[in-house]
Amino acid sequence: MTRIDLKQKLAILSDAAKYDASCASSGTTKRHSRDGKSIGSTEGSGICHAYAPDGRCISLLKILMTNFCIYDCAYCVNRVSSNVRRARFTVDEVVTLTTEFYRRNYIEGLFLSSGIIRSPDETMSDMVEIARRLRHDLAFKGYIHLKTIPDASQELIDQAALLADRISINVELPTDASVKAYAPEKDPATIRKAMARIRLGREERKEKSWRGKRGAKFAPAGQSTQMIVGADGSTDRTILGQAAGLYGSYGLKRVYYSAFSPIPDASRSLPLIRPPLEREHRLYQADWLLRFYGFDLDEITSVSPTGNLDLEVDPKLAWALGNRHLFPVDVNRADREMLLRVPGFGTKTVRRLLATRRHRTVGYDDLHRMGARMAHAKPFITARGWTPGAVTDCVDLRARFAKPPEQLVLF
Repeated sequence: MTRIDLKQKLAILSDAAKYDASCASSGTTKRHSRDGKSIGSTEGSGICHAYAPDGRCISLLKILMTNFCIYDCAYCVNRVSSNVRRARFTVDEVVTLTTEFYRRNYIEGLFLSSGIIRSPDETMSDMVEIARRLRHDLAFKGYIHLKTIPDASQELIDQAALLADRISINVELPTDASVKAYAPEKDPATIRKAMARIRLGREERKEKSWRGKRGAKFAPAGQSTQMIVGADGSTDRTILGQAAGLYGSYGLKRVYYSAFSPIPDASRSLPLIRPPLEREHRLYQADWLLRFYGFDLDEITSVSPTGNLDLEVDPKLAWALGNRHLFPVDVNRADREMLLRVPGFGTKTVRRLLATRRHRTVGYDDLHRMGARMAHAKPFITARGWTPGAVTDCVDLRARFAKPPEQLVLF
C-alpha cells in the first residue's frame, strides 16, 4: 500500500469530516492562557469568526481521526464497503496538527470524529488520548468537541466528557426502524443509554459536595447529536417530533440535521426523498420555532397534509399564511406569544417592541429600527401609520414570498 504523508492525510480526512455537523465554540466555560504556561483560549460567548456559505463554522480544525470503518451503514460514504481513499492519523499527528494550526492562528479549537477501527473501545481510547495530551501535557485551553462512539465503554465516554467542552453522540436516523434497516451494527438503545449517561454526569457535577465544592466540569458546553434527514421516508413531522423528544429527555444543546445526498456508488445508494439542502434549512428554522418561539409540533407541521414543511417559504410564514384569520395583529396591543408568531419578528424585535410600547405608541418606522423584516411582517400587522388593508387576505400573497420559477438551462 502506498504510504501517504501528513498533508495528504489532512486533505483526505478533513474532506471526509464535512458530513459531520459541528458547532461554534460557544456555551462553554471561559478560559485563557495569559499566564504564559499554557496555550489556547475559549470564550463563553463564542469565538468563531468565519463561516462557510452553508452556515457551518470553519474556525475549528475539523477532521476525522480515520475514515476506515468496520461498520457498513448504507448512508455513510466511509462505510466498509465504500470505495473511497482511506487514511488514518496517529495520536501524535492530531495533537501536532492542532497545536501548530493554533499557533498560526488558523483555528481556535478542535472538532474530532472518527470511523471505527478494530473496535469502538480502541477508537474511543485514541480520541481520549488526543484530548488528554492537549489538555494535560500541552495545557491547551481552546475548544474541543469530540464526536464519541456510543458502543464504547462508558468509562471512556466519561473520560472524554471530562476533557472535552462538548460531546456528540449521533442518533443517526429519525426512527429506530430506520437505524436497524440502514445501520444494522448500531443499536438505538445503546445510543440513548450513552446520551442519558452524559446528561446524568452533567447533573451530578452541578451538585455541591458537603464542603460546598462542585465536581470536575463534565462536557461544560453540553451534548449535541446529529440526525441524517432524507435517507429514509420519515416526514418532517416525525423528524421534528424525534428532535423534541431528544431535547426533553437528554437536555441537548443542539440537534443537527444533516441533509443526505446519494453517495456515488450505484450498488448502495439510497433514494433521494426530497431536495436535501432546502429541507435541512427548513428543519433548522422549524427547530428554532419549537425551542424559542412557543410553537408546538402540530402548529408547524399541520400546514401541509403530508406532515412535511413547505420548501418555498419559511415555517413561520407558512403557518401565518395558513392562519390568516388571526391577522393582522395590532403591535401595540398583542401579547408576546402572538407577536412571536408574526413573520419577520424575531425574539429581539419582540423584546424591544414590548419595552418601547410601555412609553409610547409604536409606528411602522419604529419597527424598522427594532430590526423587524418589514417585507415579511407588513401584511400581518397594524401599527401607528400602517395598515395592510386587503393585502392580508389577497389570493396571491404566498406567491409574493415564494421564489419565482426559474427557467432551466439546457446547455
